[in-house]
Amino acid sequence: MLRSVKAQDYMCEDLITFTPETDLFEAINQLLEYRITGAPVIDKNGALVGLLSEADCLKAILTLTYHEEEMGGYVGTYMTPEVHTISHDADIIKVAEEFIHNKRRRLPVVKDGKLIGQISRRDVLKAVEQFAMDG
Repeated sequence: MLRSVKAQDYMCEDLITFTPETDLFEAINQLLEYRITGAPVIDKNGALVGLLSEADCLKAILTLTYHEEEMGGYVGTYMTPEVHTISHDADIIKVAEEFIHNKRRRLPVVKDGKLIGQISRRDVLKAVEQFAMDG
């Protein structure tokens, strides 16, 4: 059985993030540049307020085109405000269960309401690999 390891031990801390005031097309450009499918949205205090995904961007573009409005806007208008998160001190087994039961690929990691990182299924697999190698 895996020894207790916390989400914060395997999470990625170097994240691309947006604010609600970020220009939508600037955000799209960053998603493309960094080859990521979404990014957390934080307020000026570092609190997680949403998530902007490729799907959110596509919906925004289709909505703007349908209504024949000028393209553009801000991340805060199009982000998904309800985000599943995991606590920094959650056991890696709990993280794996979240991925399985809620069909998530990655979860923002929070501490005291602030975003401190992100953990992915791949990060959990790396933890398992390390345990296997440690014997």
